[in-house]
Amino acid sequence: MGTGYFEHHRIVSAVKRVDFVSDTMSYMDLRYRWRSIIVLNVHVPSEKKSDDSKGSFYGKLELVFCYLPKNQTKIPLGDVNGK
Repeated sequence: MGTGYFEHHRIVSAVKRVDFVSDTMSYMDLRYRWRSIIVLNVHVPSEKKSDDSKGSFYGKLELVFCYLPKNQTKIPLGDVNGK
């Protein structure tokens, strides 16, 4: 399983960066005239997963949030990964 984006032709010029952090996490940086938005796409481990895998995932997510600029709006999109 992986993450990906489908960009409508109207917003292609607004996409400034797409970064695939891992198989389960990526983000897209959109810049408009006066606003910057970061869309995070993640597959969250389900409750059935081990505490170690959940801890690893959330640790990586926290690092990504710390790396991203604080003044930009962030929109997380999540999906539970049941595998």
